[in-house]
Amino acid sequence: MQKNVASTDAARKAGGDPLPDALPFGSQITLWLRERWDIVAIACLALAPLFIPALGGALGGQVTTLFIYCILALGLNVMVGYTGLVHLGIAAFFGIGAYVMAILTVPMYPFQIGFLAAAILSTLVAAGVGLALGAPTLRLRGDYLAIVTLGFGEVVKVTLRNLEQITGGMKGLNPVPPPGAGVQIGGIDLGLAFAIDPRWFYYLSLGVLIGVVIAMRRLENSRLGRAWVAVRENELAASAMGISATRVKLSAFAMSSAVAGLAGCLYAASLSTTADPNAYDFNRSIMVLCAVILGGLGSIPGTLLGVTILVGFDTVLAPWADSWIQQMNINPTGSSLLSFSGWRLAIFGAALVLVMRFRPEGLVPSRRLAAELRQEHS
Repeated sequence: MQKNVASTDAARKAGGDPLPDALPFGSQITLWLRERWDIVAIACLALAPLFIPALGGALGGQVTTLFIYCILALGLNVMVGYTGLVHLGIAAFFGIGAYVMAILTVPMYPFQIGFLAAAILSTLVAAGVGLALGAPTLRLRGDYLAIVTLGFGEVVKVTLRNLEQITGGMKGLNPVPPPGAGVQIGGIDLGLAFAIDPRWFYYLSLGVLIGVVIAMRRLENSRLGRAWVAVRENELAASAMGISATRVKLSAFAMSSAVAGLAGCLYAASLSTTADPNAYDFNRSIMVLCAVILGGLGSIPGTLLGVTILVGFDTVLAPWADSWIQQMNINPTGSSLLSFSGWRLAIFGAALVLVMRFRPEGLVPSRRLAAELRQEHS
């Protein structure tokens, strides 16, 4: 065995593929950046508030929302990207997480537990509801599963709207206290710090996003992650190999719902309110689904890029462009034809059409999916 390894290394050095150490310095840097893109991105995002003062204001809140949607999209990617199950109701679990967080922390209820405990319970409740939805729908696939999840999302939205004495109806529940309310560390009131400076929420949401990315990477390469992909590729073949499709699908439902619930509790805490139930409607689910497809199904960096493009345009670029148009008096009547926000859905649709036409695997596809598509076209 050692001789074979030695001969292989000798062959590579003699005239085969170049070893990483033999690459030019510039190529080594490029290779390192490709393999360690996450470290570079984390470092840039962590240092950004030091060099961009605007992150201490409204921009910080907008970027925090972007991070939260990245977490939500990573949860949806478990269902759509890894397991191949169409899910059109992810916003419902986003809302469940937000409302459970609010019920456990707002002053109108007697619970008023801490942020960490409320976040854990919100995640567990969302996972439990996901299991309850997944159990009776395991035999469904494709359009039928999409219709069921779509209907569930609408049921959740209507329920949140009609249970006014519990959910606050269209007003939602507020005020949701910030994380660390009443906790003193080094003479600093954490709750007051979160309430005053958006950068605290920026770092909190970034930290949770990093944790979710690490967890998804571990799951992707784990036995469970490979089982998700096996069920997506061929459920009968996976069952013949001893994989329980029922358990695998249920685990995907639970994991996706739990991550969405975690994103929802962060969303409610960052806004200090659940907002009205329409914030968790079908349009929200479609936007997140479009982001996952745009970036690349089953791809963590692709999902993050897709959310950055679509949600970043919706929450950061479009409001800034509309404000600039108003300042320049280009649209004095407020016509939607001359505003970026008015063309939001049209731009989303055009982007998806172009991606599906010229790059169906997404902008940054997973290696497995890209190889499958190349094999189909060859």
